[in-house]
Amino acid sequence: MRKFQNSDSHTARKRRCGRLYSRFVPCVLCAALILGSLSAGCGIPRKGSSAQTSSPNAEIAEDAGTYFDTVIDIRVYGEHAEKLLKGCFSICDTMENVLSAQKKTSELYKLNHRTSDTVNVSDDLAECIRRGLEYGKMSDGAFDITIYPVKELWDFEGDTDDPRIPADTEVRKALKLVDYRGVHVNGNTVTFDSPDTQIDLGGIAKGYISLKLKNYLKAKGCSSALINLGGNVSVLGEKPDGSPFVVGIQKPFSDRGTVLTTVNAANDSVISSGVYERYFRKNGKLYHHILDPKTGYPADTGLNQATIIGADDVLGDALSTICVLLGRDKAEELIRKNSLDVTVLFTDTDNQMSWYPAAPSDTSESLSSVSSS
Repeated sequence: MRKFQNSDSHTARKRRCGRLYSRFVPCVLCAALILGSLSAGCGIPRKGSSAQTSSPNAEIAEDAGTYFDTVIDIRVYGEHAEKLLKGCFSICDTMENVLSAQKKTSELYKLNHRTSDTVNVSDDLAECIRRGLEYGKMSDGAFDITIYPVKELWDFEGDTDDPRIPADTEVRKALKLVDYRGVHVNGNTVTFDSPDTQIDLGGIAKGYISLKLKNYLKAKGCSSALINLGGNVSVLGEKPDGSPFVVGIQKPFSDRGTVLTTVNAANDSVISSGVYERYFRKNGKLYHHILDPKTGYPADTGLNQATIIGADDVLGDALSTICVLLGRDKAEELIRKNSLDVTVLFTDTDNQMSWYPAAPSDTSESLSSVSSS
């Protein structure tokens, strides 16, 4: 077993454990249904802790760790599986150093603390920002990568019994800095209209990374893999026996591992965003991390969760957040208007499910309260 140094303190890991796993539950479910769990209990695997196994029918390599402020696991099947797995985690290391808004050595952090409003950036950062701006325009600003100043006012991962709600004056001041239209990408050059604009790619980065991992594996000749980046589950091909992967979707605000439904996936991603992932309650009111760029406060659209099933991981990541921000009716209208090739599972505040445009034929038949629009 390889050993890596982990800079997280025990207290920080313990504080994040419950909320990280709420985002990670689809991965755990996926492991339980397909792989067998990578880890026991609530202990977060250290970055790079590994578990390689073999099969009479196919070489298998599997690894888990903490990246992007969440727990991830990856399983690769086929020839040279362990070497390819190491390549996947090398990409994760690189991408964390490019796309993290919090890591002081990352490229995005340096972009946010720039000394010039015209900056040349890497291909990955330029493309991720470009895609983020595309979804900002598509959603008329409901998805806005310049939300960072507002996001910094909220703490959904603290361990205090009395979480702080930012003052209205703070929120209004921060909102003046939020406008995706003030960011421009031309090739590898990013230009800002305001020196105070800061970018957060948390709503799109993991989709970008999982798609990058799948493209890497395909280029190396791999035809079967399972990638779990927090609530982003993405699969390459089918299992070695030719059957699809089965992905479990977490039931919001339920015990870890409680399945709302399952779907089959082959060359698809299954990506969920939900109000139960990082949140706190105060004075009987729920405050969650999906912040509305129009108000600066958590979205209140009658949804606990939105799950996107489709081939484009980047679109799925952004759209899952957009659906929660817009609510079901407006989200369906956006999908129709833009002819997006996705299937969406909306879960309302009573955990009642509804599908758009229709429920897949391979969802769990044993689960009730399913309707199709």
